[in-house]
Amino acid sequence: MASYRVSVFTGFQLLVFGLLLNDATPTEKIKNETEAIRWLHDLEPKLSEVYTAASLAAWNYNVNLTEHNNQLQIEASLASSRFQKEFHRNASLFDWKTFKDPDLVRKFKKLTDIGWAALPDEDIKRYNALKNKMGQIYSLAEICEKRPKTATNTGTEKICYSQNPDLTRIAATSRDWDEQIWVWRGWRDETGKKTKQDYAEIVKLLNSAAKLNGFNDNGDYWRSSYEMENFEDVCEKLWNQVKPLYEQLHCYVRRKLMSHYQTNANDFPKGRHIPAHLTGNFWAQTWNNILDLVTPFPNSSVLDITDILRNRGFNAERMFREADSFFQSLGLHPMPDEFWNHSMLEKPTDGRNVVCHASAWDFYNGRDFRIKQCTDITGEYFVTTHHEMGHVQYYLLYRHQPVVYRKGANPGFHEAIGDVIALSVNTPEHMSTLGLLKRTVDNQESEMNFLMKQALEKVAFLPFGYLVDRWRWEVFDGRVTPENYNKYYWKLRCKLQGVSPPVPRSEEDFDAGAKFHIPHNTPYIRYFVSYIIQFQFHKALCSAAGHSGPLHKCDIYRSKAAGDKLRESLGLGSSKPWTEAMEKLTGGSQMDASALLEYFHPLHEWLKRENKDDTVGWEENCPPEAFVSGGGSPPPPLLPLLPSLTAIALSHAFANRFIRQ
Repeated sequence: MASYRVSVFTGFQLLVFGLLLNDATPTEKIKNETEAIRWLHDLEPKLSEVYTAASLAAWNYNVNLTEHNNQLQIEASLASSRFQKEFHRNASLFDWKTFKDPDLVRKFKKLTDIGWAALPDEDIKRYNALKNKMGQIYSLAEICEKRPKTATNTGTEKICYSQNPDLTRIAATSRDWDEQIWVWRGWRDETGKKTKQDYAEIVKLLNSAAKLNGFNDNGDYWRSSYEMENFEDVCEKLWNQVKPLYEQLHCYVRRKLMSHYQTNANDFPKGRHIPAHLTGNFWAQTWNNILDLVTPFPNSSVLDITDILRNRGFNAERMFREADSFFQSLGLHPMPDEFWNHSMLEKPTDGRNVVCHASAWDFYNGRDFRIKQCTDITGEYFVTTHHEMGHVQYYLLYRHQPVVYRKGANPGFHEAIGDVIALSVNTPEHMSTLGLLKRTVDNQESEMNFLMKQALEKVAFLPFGYLVDRWRWEVFDGRVTPENYNKYYWKLRCKLQGVSPPVPRSEEDFDAGAKFHIPHNTPYIRYFVSYIIQFQFHKALCSAAGHSGPLHKCDIYRSKAAGDKLRESLGLGSSKPWTEAMEKLTGGSQMDASALLEYFHPLHEWLKRENKDDTVGWEENCPPEAFVSGGGSPPPPLLPLLPSLTAIALSHAFANRFIRQ
């Protein structure tokens, strides 16, 4: 039997986990499974220690964007990658592919996949520097203008608008065509346009790391998380399954937008695309902020609890306490003390620059779980809060697993769990239970209004969720090069989403980079997957809760049986293939959009009747004027209304308008 010893140097930057066989590399790989189990047992606390330290350094940087914290994060990341290389080298000393124990094989397979940590140290430093640089450009981006300082003082001052809350609110509430173009174009000029060269370099580094891990390219590596040889085909099949519903929604929304923007009727593309700046969202990924323009029955009730939350004095913590109460009502875990003591639940007022994009964090020690979110007191954030806490609940349910298994069954599972809770939270029935709404009388008009609100978020998102990584997969495999990054991105958006740019674009622009997940290198297909499977989960949990009636009216609040289903499936982490976790939860092992189509069936039938005299669908190609060589069109002069934007954004009237919409 081979002998080994483990050496651990304390001090995070010097952590090395070494497995030495008689102080020399063995000539034959170790076949003894008992030795492998002992090695994994000794590795476990060290994995936890290193991942905790790396996560803490990343957290400190995200909640305080300073160069000092940036350097500490890079150092921690480099130390973590050295550690991973060392245990990867040690794991490769075992002949693990021949082991009889399938769980042991699965653990070693996951351990030998170390991602970008496989790169040489200098490349890791460069990767982290590029990623942090792009992340800072995105997080600190502002659109600025000049306006008079005062009525009596000559000179000007520069007024700048950050993404949260200023630009997000303007994009959500403005109904001025040119003002929306100003925000749309300005955001892309200040984010994606500044990161294109860096992104091209980081693609090369990610591909190099993927090849060192045995994959063809980084897209191949990302897709491997789903453990399916035909994953691309499955995604395409799911998209085709929901496409008819999306096409009906697109047709209806476009017609309503043309009716509202009649003075700009000639600016709508002849190919029936929706101009991307009119959807109330920076990326046209969800359309719920234009509900006021497309509500089927404006004189009937529309679910919106923002005014109620504000009037009742809700703050960020109270919203999170309500979310915690929901999970506890299912018999699941309360949030631990560390969560309440260390989370960032609202944007700091002490002058720190932070990454506001909402995210949940696992610190790999079984105790410390946090959320980072710049919470606004709105109905939308009330739902988002439940979503993010869903991630933390998932962490809590699989924290007993070995570190190597502390992940979702697949990346889409993690996103779906938060959203499946939101499907219950967002119902009028649940809001009534909480006392946030008076009980509403059921009628078809209110039902259509509710389903339209849901569809503007859930259905409108589907093609965008699908195409972002469709674009990246082809970037990673070389079919799309930096010379046509932007043109191919818009080709997909026009073809799949039926959305086109409101002003000419060129290869000097990099519009994909204006989305958070591109500069932060976060895979995106997980969201498409989650928007499909969350409805499968919802249907199964509603059945467990004893719900009868339409699926869109189900609320699993206080159902211990539904909580038991979640606990049994989510507690597996990634210790089993996702199909087994799916089967425990739903009784089936395939991803399928039938439950989503069932949920929206009443709306789908209504839309088909509404659109019977209109042309459904759009031309696959972008409008001829959408893309030009060179630098695109010059920015327009500042609009006369823009000098007052700051006053508008901060005014009570503007806040109330935003809340209502």
